[in-house]
Amino acid sequence: MGNLSKAQLRSTFVLVTNPRMAKVKKRYVCTNCGAVSPRWQGQCGDCGEWNTLVEDAPATVFSQKHDLSRGGRGIEFVPLNKPTELPLRKSTGLAEFDRALGGGLVPGSAVLMGGDPGIGKSTLLLQTAATLARGGNDVVYVSGEEAAGQVRLRATRLGVADAPIRLASETSVRDILTTLGQGDPPALLVIDSIQTMHSDTIEGAPGTVSQVRGCALELIRFAKQKGTALVLVGHVTKDGSIAGPRVLEHMVDVVMSFEGERSHQYRILRALKNRFGAVDEIGVFSMAGEGLEEVANPSMLFLSGRDQPLAGSAVFPALEGTRPVLVEIQALIVRLQSGATPRRAVVGWDSGRLAMLLAVLESRCGLNFASAEVYLNIAGGYRLSDPAADLAVSAALVSALADKPLPEKSIWFGEVSLAGEIRPVAHSELRIREAAKLGFASGYGPSDTKTGSSPMKYRGLTQLANLVDQVMVPS
Repeated sequence: MGNLSKAQLRSTFVLVTNPRMAKVKKRYVCTNCGAVSPRWQGQCGDCGEWNTLVEDAPATVFSQKHDLSRGGRGIEFVPLNKPTELPLRKSTGLAEFDRALGGGLVPGSAVLMGGDPGIGKSTLLLQTAATLARGGNDVVYVSGEEAAGQVRLRATRLGVADAPIRLASETSVRDILTTLGQGDPPALLVIDSIQTMHSDTIEGAPGTVSQVRGCALELIRFAKQKGTALVLVGHVTKDGSIAGPRVLEHMVDVVMSFEGERSHQYRILRALKNRFGAVDEIGVFSMAGEGLEEVANPSMLFLSGRDQPLAGSAVFPALEGTRPVLVEIQALIVRLQSGATPRRAVVGWDSGRLAMLLAVLESRCGLNFASAEVYLNIAGGYRLSDPAADLAVSAALVSALADKPLPEKSIWFGEVSLAGEIRPVAHSELRIREAAKLGFASGYGPSDTKTGSSPMKYRGLTQLANLVDQVMVPS
């Protein structure tokens, strides 16, 4: 340093101290909750998830304050009561898909579809694209995970290879949008998947938070400007949520989840968010050798052969959006002879809700489950979140404990309070009407339920003790 002149020392000092020329620091963003960390670590300090921190480009830091109140263009305000035409939906050709979407695809909308690997997302979208293309619509299918030859082989297996689909295997968003901008915009654009897309204007590898967010933004902007229905396929994490930044679900108009076990043939397409229709609508499909087939009567999927009533089995009319679906709730009680701690195993329902019902049955009805193992299962791989299932679960538990079948061809629904009261639930008449259509003769639920013109025999219950009396008292 002693040999440097004053001018050299001054320039060295400026290089070190000037914030505009300082080295860009790395930052890491959690893909689960979006928290930012200055260094990588195995566990996110905010949400507690493991291995979710990925490197992301830092936000731009300005060295001076900017005044955003000048220099922009004026915006146009419109009155809230201005007449607006309803969006004209385009049918996918699959009634179950249309039901989950709320009536079909809306031009200019963005749909995000997630699901486990191998569940059938690409199969469903390829069948949909082929149906629309055969109907005279321009359809573009871009695969970033498979080569074009692999997609053609799947199309041949599904019997849709003759559909005039424009197929490409590409991951560059710039190349995709440049090509699509040279002609008329397509009616449907399928991107499989958004995690494989890459933009050369953003640093980072495909699948990082910044890449997923930036690529989705460009594709959605194109869809909104050109009136193209956009469908993005998304990867999922190990807990079933869609991978990538949470803001991705806020950017799109519709978020759908394709659920089911790969070992089973049935699949459920569920709408988690829908700006153009009802939420929690479902579509039911069956995986066959030639692709996905629609299931016209999904209630029969979740009801086992009921030739002879069995103890511990109760039928609950669940409600998914506007569709009643009858599911079977199965309970098993095993008495323990030793002093071992009893197990509580639940499949398809909330374990905390089961613990609450067991406490209510012991406290309000005098039943003893403390020395017994309790197993609860929702048949057919169905998952229940409806609080109206409380009474059906209680009926199955009491039936299993007494080893006595419930009345034949009966349904049970109602919410149970901590005081043991049977509380009313929404759309009771719709539940009863669907059960009567399938041949069920009797129903049990809240006492103030309106049955309408249904021929079903209905008995209202006010307390959970009434259910216990109905099952435990010898007939």
